[in-house]
Amino acid sequence: MTSGIYQGPTSYGDPGFSRFVRSTFLSAAGYDEGDTDRPIIGVGHSVSDFTACHREMPALLDAVKRGVAQAGGLPLAFPTMSLGEVFLSPTSMMFRNLLALEVEELIRAQPMDGVVLLGGCDKTVPGQLMGAVTAGRPTLEVVAGPMIARSWRGERVGACTDCRRMWSNHRAGQLSEEDIVSASTVLAPTGGTCMVMGTASTMAILVEVLGLAVPGSATAPAPSGDRLRVGVASGRRIVSMFSEQLTPDRVLSRSSFLNSAIVLAAIGGSTNAVVHLLALARRANVDLTIHDVGTATARVPVIVDCRPSGAGFLDDLHNAGGVPAVLSELESKLDLSATTALGTSLGEYLENASGPITPQTVIRPLATPVAEAGLIVLAGSLAPDGAVLKASAASPDLLRHRGPAVVFDGVDDMQARLDEVDVTPDSVLVLRGCGPAAAGMPEAGAIPIPRRLAAKGVTDMLRVSDARMSGTAFGTVVLHVAPEGQYGPLGLVRDGDLVELDADSGQLDLLVDPEVLKERRHAQPNVELDTTRWRTLQAQIVGQASEGADIPFPRG
Repeated sequence: MTSGIYQGPTSYGDPGFSRFVRSTFLSAAGYDEGDTDRPIIGVGHSVSDFTACHREMPALLDAVKRGVAQAGGLPLAFPTMSLGEVFLSPTSMMFRNLLALEVEELIRAQPMDGVVLLGGCDKTVPGQLMGAVTAGRPTLEVVAGPMIARSWRGERVGACTDCRRMWSNHRAGQLSEEDIVSASTVLAPTGGTCMVMGTASTMAILVEVLGLAVPGSATAPAPSGDRLRVGVASGRRIVSMFSEQLTPDRVLSRSSFLNSAIVLAAIGGSTNAVVHLLALARRANVDLTIHDVGTATARVPVIVDCRPSGAGFLDDLHNAGGVPAVLSELESKLDLSATTALGTSLGEYLENASGPITPQTVIRPLATPVAEAGLIVLAGSLAPDGAVLKASAASPDLLRHRGPAVVFDGVDDMQARLDEVDVTPDSVLVLRGCGPAAAGMPEAGAIPIPRRLAAKGVTDMLRVSDARMSGTAFGTVVLHVAPEGQYGPLGLVRDGDLVELDADSGQLDLLVDPEVLKERRHAQPNVELDTTRWRTLQAQIVGQASEGADIPFPRG
């Protein structure tokens, strides 16, 4: 049997007994043939007390199950790993690939005809989808949805761009201990993911563009009725997707990934999305490189006025028409043949979609954008296999910069010496030992401004690393340098070496004689990771950031 509750029998050596025992335990759970003679829809969720922003998810889970039942399916919920960024050590990225393995095996091992996955913060969405794409069942993602912003002392604020700004001001002595405690009570006022264009919001939008979420679903706030209606609609749609056998391989294409890269630039999205898109493409057997992403994002202006590239929040974008309105504004740049989760082409969908709701100022026309450049993929002698820079969140005067390196070997070294090193505003802060193999790629790339400079009013410096940074962060920060330090030129940088960034030409270079680098090569640092079985295994086999930082398996 290839579908229904009796597919994939437990291996007892007797298929009849396997079916009998399964029916026995279904009966114990209160199910009869009227329930089980339907399409079986797994509903994987990431509810966890350690992922505070998912606290609205139980109601969303109920909404999805209601939609499945309304469409004639039987919803069966199951938990997945929950990767809430702020409660995980050393970083949620350490466990994204483990989540992908778990979800793939749960979808394959449990009897389901289609699956709806509920995720949000921060690596749950890409991890769940990596596993689901590999498993090959009809799949939809339903994101937790963003928080709703509040005000602090007359200023509208929200997690976590303002968290970082306020903490920087606190380090510089501009906010007192009482101030920072007061602010912490309003920066994350509701359930939901960060309400700025961080990784959670970015991935929610890109999943909708990829065709793995129902159109119009990405931006509805977590506490809203809109979010619950998205859950119901997704539950209804997944049953139809099973009937149509609309599996991920029929949805995902090179066009859908390139469209997503264009949208990534246009929304001023998180640099983390580049790693996740590359990993998803490899899972889907779609030929996509980091340089393809760079080509797609080049000359795409930022048209969504949302922090950290702009001033607004996700609920503003939702009120302005959400992703459908953004796609309508970008229609001339997109491949309209790409498939949506509705089974229709993007062009067919946009024929009936409305543009931005007026009056509004969040979604700008292409002719009058928020910024001319959103995301830039770099290359050069310091990053032979690529690096990324969120130009829209950088200081314009630093996008072309040459300065002496101040080098840190790992997060612990950086934390211990940051405020003691000899540094000027022209220095280039270089952090290595934070790549996928060395440390699981923590969000440490947005190195804090050394305290003595912050106290003098310095708010940004050129920073270069093999780490990631939160999509909520800002600054001139070059990330995902590949190969990472222990394998590439980043490991050869010494204090005082000149590092040059030319964002306009897409270059990141180490201005040191190649013969000198050859002499240094034997002494590249190798930062040891805390040893656990998973961390040791991943460190031995994980791919580089330029390939999605996934565990490589034979393709096809």
